[in-house]
Amino acid sequence: MAKQIIVSKEGLKKLQQELEHLKTVKRKEVALAIQKARAYGDLSENSEYDEAKNEQAEIEGKIAHLEQTLENAIVLDDSELTTDRVNVGNKVMVHNLDTDEDCEYKIVSTTEADPIMFKISDDSPLGKALIGQRKGDSINVETPMGVVKYTITEISK
Repeated sequence: MAKQIIVSKEGLKKLQQELEHLKTVKRKEVALAIQKARAYGDLSENSEYDEAKNEQAEIEGKIAHLEQTLENAIVLDDSELTTDRVNVGNKVMVHNLDTDEDCEYKIVSTTEADPIMFKISDDSPLGKALIGQRKGDSINVETPMGVVKYTITEISK
């Protein structure tokens, strides 16, 4: 059985829009590229044709992946979200004990992760360590630079 993925309403909409774009726009574009490349003649030595067929395979793979993701997606209901323990959908303020700095992260699914926007996946090392923890708990996170120690200072919606 495939892993269920928790997504926000916005995340679900974004996935649906991406799937629709791939099916309606990108498929047509690559079909035209294949048709154009076929017109060049001998397919055995036609790099344009090979490139277009590879792009078609890539697009079809993305479509299949998105369809499976959407099939297994559970839309997060904000009204059911609590702040007693960290879960997907929560914002978490953590204090880095090594650097004495605070940082707020939003815990999201892998499909919505965006580290630049401080949206971290529940499957990332920090996300995994935070899930299920309470305000005041301390955690150790294994990173490429070594173990980083955090204390959870706030959990919000």
